[in-house]
Amino acid sequence: MSPWQRLTQHLHWPQQPSASTNQSFTALKRFVSLFLVGISLSLAVASCGQGTTNNPAATPSGATPAANKGNVELTLVSFAVTKAAHEAIIPKFIEQWQKEKGQTVTFNQSYGGSGSQTRAVIDGLEADIVHLALALDTAKIEKAGLIEPGWEKEVPNEGIVSKSVAAIVTREGNPKNIKTWEDLSQDGVKVITADPKTSGVARWNFLALWGSVVKTGGDEAKALDFTSKVYKNVPILTKDAREATDVFFKQGQGDALINYENEILLAGEKGEKPTYTIPEVNVSIDNPIAIVDKNVDKHGTREVAEAFVKFLYTPEAQREFAKLGFRPVDATVAAEPEFVKKYAPIKTLFTAQDLGGWKEIQQKFFDDGAVFDKIQGSIKQ
Repeated sequence: MSPWQRLTQHLHWPQQPSASTNQSFTALKRFVSLFLVGISLSLAVASCGQGTTNNPAATPSGATPAANKGNVELTLVSFAVTKAAHEAIIPKFIEQWQKEKGQTVTFNQSYGGSGSQTRAVIDGLEADIVHLALALDTAKIEKAGLIEPGWEKEVPNEGIVSKSVAAIVTREGNPKNIKTWEDLSQDGVKVITADPKTSGVARWNFLALWGSVVKTGGDEAKALDFTSKVYKNVPILTKDAREATDVFFKQGQGDALINYENEILLAGEKGEKPTYTIPEVNVSIDNPIAIVDKNVDKHGTREVAEAFVKFLYTPEAQREFAKLGFRPVDATVAAEPEFVKKYAPIKTLFTAQDLGGWKEIQQKFFDDGAVFDKIQGSIKQ
């Protein structure tokens, strides 16, 4: 595939005419800039596009830009599994902004693996807003000088706008009787998961396994032994969660798949009937939202970007997240009967902060030569 094809697969740009020649020229310059980034970083962008991409959200029917304000574009870069939720939320925000400001907002949207999206933004993909799988990825963009320190204090809930937990998916009828994390370490059980060195969701999977021991009275030696046994049962480490799902469902490999709860619930909304369990000891998979300060200041989009991020925390937006499998961060929405019934309570729920925070987690488990590499090395011996 050519660099141009990779780029156009990754990002789709608005096709409606701009309000003025100057705006057209500005949009063209941004497009060309992203094109050139796509050429020089074709491998990274191709990786980002491995998940899903989509066309910009349509302008609400009958809406026209105010003559004195024109159109405004926002570029949202997010991890793959949020696509359905954002596609439901964005038109609601567009309509609200049009009514309040008389301005038409067009969204450029990019979805893919969180790590790949992070690299693309650092390497030049001019995101105004990033919604990523874990705070570690947002911190990398901050370290690159694109996001100002303290971003998590600028919005509610420490920047966490969506969350999920880990689920164990099994074959129909659950022939291996897999119900707990412990069951994944048994002889003869084949487990499908992604590689935590390359996948955000796979890091959460690893933490769910490790935490299931240390948060229930076990020490780190026991956690290492247990986690090593599980990864010895993994026949292939895929590069991301979407590929892991394909290996399990489409290729028929494995007895169990570790995945986001929201992915499983979304499959159910689409008419599928996956067999799964939500372990009662689990990790809170917290997904942060952040404004990319350097880019919004360059584009002149700070006001609308901040408004969109604020909108994502409203009950209206949180209901859309909840309908599509994400546990709401708004307590009032979480308490609504529809969602109390939908989301099983977790007996022991721990967070990344409970395990030392992402900086410590990365150094301890996922850096070169850290715990995960040692586990892989022992498997290969």
